[in-house]
Amino acid sequence: MFLSNLTPIPELYVSYDSAQKLKHEAGNLTSWDLSPRQVCDLELLMNGGFNPLKGFLTEADYNSVVDNMRLADGTLWPMPITLDVSEAFADGIEPGQDIALRDQEGVILATMTVTDRWQPDKSREAAQVFGADDSAHPAVNYLHSQAGKVYLGGPITGIQQPVHYDFKARRDTPNELRAMFRKLGWRRVVAFQTRNPLHRAHQELTFRAAKEAQANLLIHPVVGMTKPGDVDHFTRVRCYEAVIDKYPGSTTSMSLLNLAMRMAGPREAVWHGLIRANHGCTHFIVGRDHAGPGKNSAGEDFYGPYDAQEMFRRYQDEIGVEMVDFKHMVYVQERAQYEPADEIEEGVTVLNISGTELRRRLREGLEIPEWFSFPEVVTELRRTSPARAKQGFTVFFTGLSGSGKSTIANALMVKLMEMGGRPVTLLDGDVVRKHLSAELGFSKEHRDLNIKRIGYVASEITKNGGIAICAPIAPYTATRRSVREMVESYGAFVEVHVATSLEECERRDRKGLYKLAREGKIKEFTGISDPYEEPTQAELVVDTEGADVDNCAHQVVLKLEQLGLIAY
Repeated sequence: MFLSNLTPIPELYVSYDSAQKLKHEAGNLTSWDLSPRQVCDLELLMNGGFNPLKGFLTEADYNSVVDNMRLADGTLWPMPITLDVSEAFADGIEPGQDIALRDQEGVILATMTVTDRWQPDKSREAAQVFGADDSAHPAVNYLHSQAGKVYLGGPITGIQQPVHYDFKARRDTPNELRAMFRKLGWRRVVAFQTRNPLHRAHQELTFRAAKEAQANLLIHPVVGMTKPGDVDHFTRVRCYEAVIDKYPGSTTSMSLLNLAMRMAGPREAVWHGLIRANHGCTHFIVGRDHAGPGKNSAGEDFYGPYDAQEMFRRYQDEIGVEMVDFKHMVYVQERAQYEPADEIEEGVTVLNISGTELRRRLREGLEIPEWFSFPEVVTELRRTSPARAKQGFTVFFTGLSGSGKSTIANALMVKLMEMGGRPVTLLDGDVVRKHLSAELGFSKEHRDLNIKRIGYVASEITKNGGIAICAPIAPYTATRRSVREMVESYGAFVEVHVATSLEECERRDRKGLYKLAREGKIKEFTGISDPYEEPTQAELVVDTEGADVDNCAHQVVLKLEQLGLIAY
C-alpha cells in the first residue's frame, strides 16, 4: 500500500510534436471557452490528478457516480466531473464531433471527442451529491444559477497545461511530486488539505499527524476555487510561505493544488483522498466537518462533524490512502502549549479563537495574540484585511421601480462624500443602462446580465478601497447572491431593501410605466407581469412611506457605522 508513490501515473497529454499539430488543426474545430472551474477540472484530468478519468464523464458514468459514487465499471469515484455548456452551444454539437477546449484568453488547452450529450436532472444531482437541493450550498447554487443546462461527455486529448503566472515553483503535477518523493526517499507521506491560512494550532496538528503516521508531511493547500468569502489564495500562499520555515526542512514540503472544491463534505473527503493518492501520498488528514459549506437554509450544518471521517474510513482501502484523524487542538495556558482538546483534564485554562472571532479582530484592528498565530501570518492578513473603516465596500439598494432607491442612493452618496476619506461611486440602474448596457433588452437573461455587470464594477471599486453605491431593481434572489459573492471577495456588501409597497410605487409613478405595464404595453415588468423576489436576509430594510429621503439615507449611514465601515 505504501509503495504506490514510486511509480508514475498516466497523463492525458500528447507529445510536443503532436500538440503542435493539434494546435494547428484546432482552428477548424468548434471551440468552447472554459469557465474557471472547468479549467481547474481540465488541468487535473490532463495531469493525472483525476486518474482514472480519461475525460469529462459520459452520461452512464455520471448517473453511476451521482447514485453510487462509482463509475459505470465499478471504480470508486464520488464527484461528477462534467462539462456543462449552454443549450445554444450544445445544439450545434453532434456525437463523435471533436471540439477545442480553450481558456478564457482563447488559448487551446485540449481537444475533446464528444460521445454524450444530455440534459441532467440538477435537483437529483444536488440531493445525491450534496445531500440536499438547497441553494444555501455554494455548489448547489452554482449548479442552478451558473452551470450550463447541458452536459457533454467524452475523452480529452491534452495539448498544454493552463498557464499560471503566480507561485510557479510551488505548483507540481502528480508525477512531479512522485518524482520528488522518490528522489528524497519519502515512502510514507501524509498530506494536509487546507483552504485557510495556517495558524499555530494547524502547525501542532500537522506535526502530530506526521509523527503518528511516521511519515513526511506535504502541506497541500487548494488554490483553485474554494468557498465564496474565503481568503484569496495569493494572501494564503504568502501566509503558508511565512510558516513553512517553522517546519523541519528535511521532513516537510509544500505544493499548491489547483482544485475547484465543491464543499461536498463526506463525498469531497473521499475525492480529496483519491486525488492525494494520485499525487503519491500514503496518508491524509481528514478534518472535523471536512469541506463543509456551513449552514443550510434552516440554519443547521449541512453535514455532521464526523460524517466525512466515517465515510473516508469506510472506503479507505479502495482509496489506497490511510486516514489520519484531525485532532482539535487548543492552547493550554498553564503549560503554554497546544494539546488535543479531548485529552485535557478538568481545571486547566483553555484558550481558543474561532474563525469568526479572528475575522472580528482583523476587522476591528484588535490584537491577535502570538499563542494563536505567527506574527508573520498576522502581518500578511492585516495587509489584505485592514480594519473595516479603511476597506472598500458596496451598498446595494434593491426594490421596485419607483420605490425611492435612486433618490436615497443619491442622498447617501452626498453624505459619504461630505465625510471624505474614500472615493464614492454611484451605479444607478438607469445610468448603467445608458453607459454599460445600452445594447441589452429587458428579458430575464438581459436583466441578470445587467445586474452582474453592476456587481463586477462594484467589486472592482470595493477591491480598490472605494465605496460603490448601486441602485438597480435587481428582482431575482440568485442574481443578488451572485453579486454579493463577487463583492465579498474584496470587502463588505450591505444589501438595503427599499420595501415600498407596489401600491405606493404605482401612485408615485411619474413616467406612467406601471399604467403601460397593466395595459400590456410593457412586457415582463417587475411587480406586474414579472415577479420581484423580496430579500429575506438584507442587512437593512427601509420603508419610505411616511419617511423623508434624508431620514432614509441617515438609516443607512447608521447601519454602516454599526458595521464598522465608517466612523460617523
